[in-house]
Amino acid sequence: MTPEELRAKVREIPDFPKPGILFYDITTLLKEAPAYRSAVDLMLAPYLDARIEIVVGMESRGFIFSGPMAYQLGAGLVPVRKLGKLPAETISVEYALEYGTNTLEVHRDAIAPGQRVLIVDDLLATGGTVQGTVELVERLQGDIVGLSFLVELSFLKGRERLTDRQVTSVIQY
Repeated sequence: MTPEELRAKVREIPDFPKPGILFYDITTLLKEAPAYRSAVDLMLAPYLDARIEIVVGMESRGFIFSGPMAYQLGAGLVPVRKLGKLPAETISVEYALEYGTNTLEVHRDAIAPGQRVLIVDDLLATGGTVQGTVELVERLQGDIVGLSFLVELSFLKGRERLTDRQVTSVIQY
């Protein structure tokens, strides 16, 4: 499927989770096996020859894509979680949200220095969450090869926070 065909499968829900927000619901795409497969394949395509060793999945919808991508690459999978969800020793980063802050964590031993890393999430919006994930990977001295997203809300300019990075997205709004 083409990106345009995938975009047509994303349901738009006005005023969710609050008035004035247009929510892009990917569950309508995910439930169709050919669309889900195509989404994963298109997210992965730019990185097939990049010798990725670790795929980092961002909580929580990033897990939907990072697992199959790691499998196809023959790479390890590392989850980046919200505060308090990981059982072993972690490092954390606090990042800004529209209203307040949040904290992300990763296991301290999740990425070895120099390992080639692909960061994956379903959505690039303002870039705050992914910037926090980038910081965690950098603190573990991982080599970030790229950032892959299914959907990018270009009007929120999240890509501008990720300068000097290869950022790819399949569907843009």
